[in-house]
Amino acid sequence: MTSREPLTQEDLRQLVETDDIDTVILAFTDHYGRLLGKRSDADFFLDTIDDGTHACDYLLAVDMEMEPVDGYTYTNWEGGYGDFHMVPDFSTMRRCAWTERTVMVLCDVVDDSTHTNVGVAPRSILRRQLDVAAESGYTAKAASELEFFLYRDTYREAHEKGYVDLTAAGWYVEDYHLLQGARVEDYVGAARRVLRDSGIPVENSKGEAAIGQHELNIRYSEVLDMADRHVLMKQAMKELADSQGVSVTFMAKPHAGQPGSSCHIHLSLWKDGHNAFSGTAEQAERSDVFRWFLGGWMQHTPTLMPCYAPTVNSYKRYQEQSWAPTRLAWSTDNRTAGFRIVGSGPSLRIECRIPGADVNPYLAYAAALASGLDGIANQIEPPEEFSGDVYSAADIATVPTTLREANDRFKSSADARRLLGDDVIDHYSWFFSQECEAYDQAVTDWELRRYFERI
Repeated sequence: MTSREPLTQEDLRQLVETDDIDTVILAFTDHYGRLLGKRSDADFFLDTIDDGTHACDYLLAVDMEMEPVDGYTYTNWEGGYGDFHMVPDFSTMRRCAWTERTVMVLCDVVDDSTHTNVGVAPRSILRRQLDVAAESGYTAKAASELEFFLYRDTYREAHEKGYVDLTAAGWYVEDYHLLQGARVEDYVGAARRVLRDSGIPVENSKGEAAIGQHELNIRYSEVLDMADRHVLMKQAMKELADSQGVSVTFMAKPHAGQPGSSCHIHLSLWKDGHNAFSGTAEQAERSDVFRWFLGGWMQHTPTLMPCYAPTVNSYKRYQEQSWAPTRLAWSTDNRTAGFRIVGSGPSLRIECRIPGADVNPYLAYAAALASGLDGIANQIEPPEEFSGDVYSAADIATVPTTLREANDRFKSSADARRLLGDDVIDHYSWFFSQECEAYDQAVTDWELRRYFERI
């Protein structure tokens, strides 16, 4: 057994007996994609391994500052904010190479009364779509390409500076530059190694298209496992940054004058061990399943946009010629398109370039699967493939430009409700509306610079 292999319950018992492990983290994901949970004494965890643990259900009804928000049906003050059950998914159990003597296991969030998954928990939403896929004999494979900015300030220093005038890890655009990339190997190289040693296989890292911006790619896998890897990667990288006295951000657009950080998601559908997107020569090597899945995904993207762009900041990334897509088109190996088709045969897949690095992967993959499967069920045809610069195509529909606009469509869409369920739409449309309201009430640095003296 190496630290790179998944851990079984027996592996954990042996590691605890030899005093190699003394802490077990039980974690789940909230609305924002943050990992929340508890640290358990390892001996206690082994004694109660079949029981999991409990947490307050207000965690699915709080804002970024952990303040309970009125207006949710799922849980509220009137209901007393009870508990839900955190049930470990032992297939996710792994050593945390970024910290000492620690194992983490991700949990499903289960209702104590019904003993079923809480329908509005992010992991439950994705599980529901995987069940829909399985009914038709499909599985899905996916990959998240996460970009981030690296700074030489600690998180505490960044906070005390008000997150302005930070020291970027680089001082010129370093896209693919090996020299500048070598200067950040103290952090980025360490990130590759701790992820690898935590059972999250790494492909590569590279400099990106903004100052101090980088990308670290982990290997594709079955879609639920990929969403789990995605949130674990962010947690590991933030904790590693903390330990090294640096900071990273996964904001979609941290700087107005530079490109934002994306999370391109790659997705393919599989059946009977074969890529269902791959077709015959007569089909230009792309199957009807591929075409209909793409058609459904594209058709439903405008109404499910908050699942891909969940914050006010997300929408500031969508700018012309910024490498972020602004229009809903598809094209083969064309980085100006929102949907880029890459690979062939077994590797054929759809790359959606719309999500930013702030995306909650469970929501994004659930929305993509629900849309694509609906496309197959209803044989939805995609628009004609676009050739050329999509940024200059004035006749192609644009993505929504604000969270408020996107959320209004999300909340009122009969298709969104049919695909994800009324409980999910009502819960998350309220969540997104509270993000908009918090932003509307904020006084920004832009306002102070513009109005303080001259108004």
